[in-house]
Amino acid sequence: MFDPRDPDFLTDPYPEFARLRATGEVHRHDGLGLVIAVSHRAASAVLRHRGLGRIWTDALPAERFASFNLLHRHSLLESEPPEHTRLRRAISSAFGRGHVERLRPKVAALADAMTAELAGEIAGGRDADLLDHLAQPLPVAVIAELLGVPEADRPRLVPWSNAIVKMYEYGLAEPRRDAAERAASEFAGYVRELARQRRVRPGPDLISDLVAADLREDEVVATGVLVLMAGHEATVNVIGNGVWALLRHPLQWRRLLDDPGLVETAVEELIRYDSPLQLFERTATTEVEIAGFGVGKGEKIAALLGAAARDPAVFDEPDTFDVGRSPNPHLGFGAGIHYCVGAPLARIEVAAALRALLTRLPGLSLAGTPVRRPEFVIRGLKTLPVST
Repeated sequence: MFDPRDPDFLTDPYPEFARLRATGEVHRHDGLGLVIAVSHRAASAVLRHRGLGRIWTDALPAERFASFNLLHRHSLLESEPPEHTRLRRAISSAFGRGHVERLRPKVAALADAMTAELAGEIAGGRDADLLDHLAQPLPVAVIAELLGVPEADRPRLVPWSNAIVKMYEYGLAEPRRDAAERAASEFAGYVRELARQRRVRPGPDLISDLVAADLREDEVVATGVLVLMAGHEATVNVIGNGVWALLRHPLQWRRLLDDPGLVETAVEELIRYDSPLQLFERTATTEVEIAGFGVGKGEKIAALLGAAARDPAVFDEPDTFDVGRSPNPHLGFGAGIHYCVGAPLARIEVAAALRALLTRLPGLSLAGTPVRRPEFVIRGLKTLPVST
């Protein structure tokens, strides 16, 4: 069974996923301490089965991780009906008040301005990293606009998010766990103060709508932090992993240049081909059977999204990168009641980034070997050097 810390596996996990799929749809992974579903059918069943839930278990010792645990105890992502139903209705209603359409022109303008800056760095002969100039700052700016975070405070968001999400990896060193708790405490305190300000002076932002939705203060805080972490981390890595895939497949880049109408299908292929979220856990609330594999009550099972995305039973030539792939029933945004609320906004961001690159940097190419982050669950790059 694969080792999630093995550098060779992290470089390219997909051959190992294919080997596992060939021997069965579901396996027990003793190293991870859970069952893993590796076929599309089994992973989809894990995400949809109502006998499998998101049952939060506090990080231990609980008093040491008070803020981290608070954010998750009150999170939409870590709840089940009836609490989940109440939270999702309120959050979906807040999102539904035109925020995605309100932000659409802003997203396009931000992507264009950031890509123009990247083009300027390249033209000036300076080191140009696509992560630094576009993939990282674009989703942060968009989520900050969505939440109503003042410009001066935005540089604090990425360090908080990066530190907190490290807790989702397996075998994390203790100093990283402590850093995650400090970030959770600071981030929660910041959003709490922002919510209190919006209660007195509401604005055209999501925090104001969440406050007005009669959510408890801890729920508003947890939702604000979740929106930033989920919206930022996933989109950064879709853009980073995806542009790297495009630059390794120049014929697909040329297809987009020749037919920009393929951008929408390309977004879905970027999500499928190198999934930014590789694994998503559930806990059995009763005895469950997934693809003939029994899962006992209280046992954890995970949908291995990266493996499901390369299943030949669902995707023709799954290891082929195809910007025109259709249909493309990937599970990158989840499925069932926990399907990502922010999926429409994420799609707009990735499409805007691609359009800006195609327009301003049609000759984009690699300027060196990208460096991958040494993590399994959240798959992304540290650097993506580019030139023309």
